[in-house]
Amino acid sequence: MELPVAFKQKMKEMLGADFENYLASFFRETNQGLRVNTSKLTAEQFLGISPFEVKQVPWCPNGFYYEKTEKPAKHPYYFAGLYYIQEPSAMTTASFLPIDEGDVVLDLCAAPGGKSTELAAKLNGTGLLVSNDISNSRAKALLKNIEVFGAGNVLVTSEAPHILAKRFPYFFDKILIDAPCSGEGMFRKQSNMVKAWESNGVDLFVSLQRSILKEAVTMLKPGGMLIYSTCTFSKEENEQAVEYLLSLDNNLHLADLPMFDGFDKGHPEWGLSNNAKLENCRRLWPHRIEGEGHFVALVQKEDNPEYQTKQTIMPFVFSKERLSKEALEFIKSIDYPFDMSRIDIQKERVFYIPDKMPDVKGLRILRCGLYMGDMKKNRFEPSQSLAMFLRAKQFPNVFDMSVSDERVVKYLKGETIILSDEEEKGCQDGFCLICVDGFSLGFGKLSNGTMKNKYLPGWRWM
Repeated sequence: MELPVAFKQKMKEMLGADFENYLASFFRETNQGLRVNTSKLTAEQFLGISPFEVKQVPWCPNGFYYEKTEKPAKHPYYFAGLYYIQEPSAMTTASFLPIDEGDVVLDLCAAPGGKSTELAAKLNGTGLLVSNDISNSRAKALLKNIEVFGAGNVLVTSEAPHILAKRFPYFFDKILIDAPCSGEGMFRKQSNMVKAWESNGVDLFVSLQRSILKEAVTMLKPGGMLIYSTCTFSKEENEQAVEYLLSLDNNLHLADLPMFDGFDKGHPEWGLSNNAKLENCRRLWPHRIEGEGHFVALVQKEDNPEYQTKQTIMPFVFSKERLSKEALEFIKSIDYPFDMSRIDIQKERVFYIPDKMPDVKGLRILRCGLYMGDMKKNRFEPSQSLAMFLRAKQFPNVFDMSVSDERVVKYLKGETIILSDEEEKGCQDGFCLICVDGFSLGFGKLSNGTMKNKYLPGWRWM
């Protein structure tokens, strides 16, 4: 790959004698990674069933390298939401953000969902995750990944940061910003990023990053934490962006981050203020680690009594529609402690709203809470997202197949499944939760030994 002369000159100035090692990294194989969904199983449990040869990612307890010859996106466990395919160095951001159960968390530039899915897993069904991406098309991919992971305590939006900032001052305990950037860390994997860099440089992104940070800091609660990351090496987008963030509020300070073998500290000399605390940031270089490279900084806002919220965060407004008899019976049959006062109905669609959900009227929303299904005439049709949310033991009627059963892939392709006489005895006619090795995949509807496929068409195995 031919790198731009201006880029090479800049990197040589930054890296000095290490520059040749950086260039040599372009002749190394790229690294493939997956991150286990700890809301469904532990990393240790995954290792016990993993169909792939994997190796631990040092900085992510539930992250693993896999060989390039493996195809984890073509395995039923991927469709069951047991893991997310993610570049290893990109795992740092969500892994390093301390999440407590019950937190209200914002992923501001969230698509396609790598960070949001980890934040959802760390929340473990508690609190609220607001996942936002200004691009509506990208937000649709984000929504799918969140629902595959089985998260229900979510609000997925597609808004500009300043719109969210007006609605949610001092609302979030934790904020994650994986900022749009010049993508220098992606040059090894995506040659088209080189052309984009030549066209845009870094100035376009510096301006964009600062506009995002300016809004984000107003949404962070006193005592809250904000993590900022990029997949670029530019000092303007990294150390200098952090300096700008700190300048927005005197109550912000840099928190320390873990150091792992091959990590580099932040460089105060690459900033403009000579702030020694910039060493608390972390740089990952592709010639020093098994990854493409990343920058991460963690900032905390002091709990200062001077803070005053500019407006009250209004609670979610529920509709006055009521559940049908069939919907109520279906939900009551599930062994999960649903608070029935938090059920919301929008034009026959049934949602379960997390208790920390704010008023969302007027926002561009892709999902508000757990989409449970649709009330039809004399019946209730459960949703794909409800299936992914449920565990096998929570549903009264389950058909579980081994991963080696060829019918698993047939089901994922949308085909009808035929049960043996013995299997039919273990299931009742009606809706069944279809599982692979005990992990949910979707719904089917059984009648006389034939399982009608209810797997969501847009998710099917291609």
